[in-house]
Amino acid sequence: MSEKEFSANARKRCREIMTSKVTTATREMTLQEVAVLMRDGDMGSLPIVEGKKLIGMVTDRDIVVRAIADGKDFTTQIGEVMTTDIFSVKPSDFVFEAIRLMGDKQIRRVPVVEESGDLAGIISMADIALEMEDEREIAETLEEISSGKAFWSK
Repeated sequence: MSEKEFSANARKRCREIMTSKVTTATREMTLQEVAVLMRDGDMGSLPIVEGKKLIGMVTDRDIVVRAIADGKDFTTQIGEVMTTDIFSVKPSDFVFEAIRLMGDKQIRRVPVVEESGDLAGIISMADIALEMEDEREIAETLEEISSGKAFWSK
């Protein structure tokens, strides 16, 4: 992907490419309830909210490593295993900030959070890939996010 093409895509605002209809969970939901939501929605992670405010994230890996491996019961509340150290962007941030965050933190999804703390949406690697013009750009983008290579160091 040329610098000009990347620049045009990266200068879009997060609100322009985020998925705004996001399935969420609450900290009181059980491991089983969240696992069913993830399975039915074909998702690897879910934002955890209190009202509209983002308070955590849970991944399928969190369920396996922090719950099942530690012998927790399927009725355990997700609040016990969710990640509370959240890396997010604002709707008005440039997409390159989300891409940078994905690469730096080796994450595949970035919540988009309003100044108030309310969840506005989520940006996944697929959302970024959909903005790219061709298959080569998509492959390069996904590879670079997954490997942690920085776009801006080219």
